[in-house]
Amino acid sequence: MAEPMPPQPHVFPCRVYYEDTDAAGVVYYANYLRYAERARSELLREMGTDNSTLLRQHGITFVVKDCAVRYHEPARLDDALQVHTRILKIGGASFSAEQRVERSGQLLVGMTVRVACLNAEGRPARLPQALRTAFASRQGSH
Repeated sequence: MAEPMPPQPHVFPCRVYYEDTDAAGVVYYANYLRYAERARSELLREMGTDNSTLLRQHGITFVVKDCAVRYHEPARLDDALQVHTRILKIGGASFSAEQRVERSGQLLVGMTVRVACLNAEGRPARLPQALRTAFASRQGSH
């Protein structure tokens, strides 16, 4: 029997604007983290929730605990980019994701991010079951 195909990653399209670049028109390295954050926020929306709803209904928020980034090629002014996000691991109070910033299928930046779930007091909080289930539907390897 063939192994099931891993789920397709969430794809977030974005464009490089002047404000994202340095004097040479190259994306400033820290802006890739912004693109990744936006992609994770849009993934939540696609799964039927968002950060403000999670805070209001469950009293939880997310913070980046760890992030490993590898830069391969630069993005430049006006490039159309795609951030591919795939959930790697789901813990009780955290999840890990692989995020790839690509331009026309070419890998520019790859990162692995571990995101912790916190309550209003800043203490670790369990991921709500509905969110765990939604993340599990996105879990897979690249």
